[in-house]
Amino acid sequence: MAFYTSLSGLQAAQTEMSTISHNLANVSTDGFKKSRTAFADVIASSLSVSPDQMVGSGVATKSITQQFGQGTLKQSGSSLDLAIAGDGFFAVKPKLDTQDVNFTRNGGFSVDSDRYVVDAQGAHLQVYPVDGSGAVVASGLDQAISLRLPQTSGEPKATSSVALGVNLNASSEVHTETFDRFNTDTFNQSTSTTIYDAEGNAQTMTSYFVRKSAPDASDPTSGSTWEVHNFVGDQELQPSPVTAQFDAGGNLTAPTAPTTFNAVTPSGSATPQVITFDMSSSTQLSGPFSVATRTQDGTAVGQLQGVTVDSEGIVSASFSNGETKALGKVALANFSNPGGLRQLGNSNWTTSALSGEPIMGAAGENGFGSLMSSMVEGSNVDITEELVGLIAAQRNFQANAKALDTSSKISQAIFNIQ
Repeated sequence: MAFYTSLSGLQAAQTEMSTISHNLANVSTDGFKKSRTAFADVIASSLSVSPDQMVGSGVATKSITQQFGQGTLKQSGSSLDLAIAGDGFFAVKPKLDTQDVNFTRNGGFSVDSDRYVVDAQGAHLQVYPVDGSGAVVASGLDQAISLRLPQTSGEPKATSSVALGVNLNASSEVHTETFDRFNTDTFNQSTSTTIYDAEGNAQTMTSYFVRKSAPDASDPTSGSTWEVHNFVGDQELQPSPVTAQFDAGGNLTAPTAPTTFNAVTPSGSATPQVITFDMSSSTQLSGPFSVATRTQDGTAVGQLQGVTVDSEGIVSASFSNGETKALGKVALANFSNPGGLRQLGNSNWTTSALSGEPIMGAAGENGFGSLMSSMVEGSNVDITEELVGLIAAQRNFQANAKALDTSSKISQAIFNIQ
């Protein structure tokens, strides 16, 4: 009997060492949760045996329970790396065309070739759909969607109006020679404005300023005349040039209304566009040439530039045209008994009868932790604690081995009695 009692002790110690070894092996695994072995004594009870004379029959492994304590939070350089400070799990779908959902604490997410946000195994992060203001429009795991980053945003709009407010130096020289945009000696200043065609392609509109007359020295009230030549690419906008007149105080007296150019077809575009040019806020003062205001009403299709996730889990994308769009709110799950989750490996879990069904929510809500961007949760394994436990398990193994050896020697001695 003592032989089998010691054998159960050996098996229990070996199980504990295996559990501790598994914990130590995953000390650097992000999102890993350590396990703890629980044991129970074995008593072969009988009504015919007095309670004060019962001898135990060894030990049995009662359970290997997962410990879902908080792991170490590590800083990272990616805004899609997420960590939950508190309770909760990320919901991920292994495949787009499946209803299966796994749960993980490893928030190391990236973007795949189809622009879906995925974990290291390619499982898709689940988010709640939101409207333009970021308000959640659906809830529940069955209504969550896979987070996908859009490539562009907005609709293109061709430029139809350009407003340019400049200060032209009152001391600029007068040019009488023929204007040539490739010869800087034939104009005083130039400036460029980015405009857009009907397809949203950026074009450059360049304005060249040529002073044609200065105030008459004998007439203090006389003004100055400038010519403005405008080009889109290699095409000069017509009518050209625009003649600008300034009074003695440097105020623009003409033109008093925007100039409407004839339709022009920008390079690479198939659609002609009409552009108006307004320089009514321009001046001619003693200061150097400068651009005070520059506006145009065209827009390009915005290209994705960055993604951010706030503490409440709202995922927002920013685009090159200045737009910011909310893409979804990270869905979090919790369980009445997280220790009952079934381990799948790769720091993933799935539901079981012991864990219960997932309780869905979001970061910061009751029962859920806060979300931290550019952070990853590491393993919750404490090396010192595990090494001490390993030493204790080793001593237990040695003690049971010694008891087993002693039982064997006693049996051998009995067998050798003549």
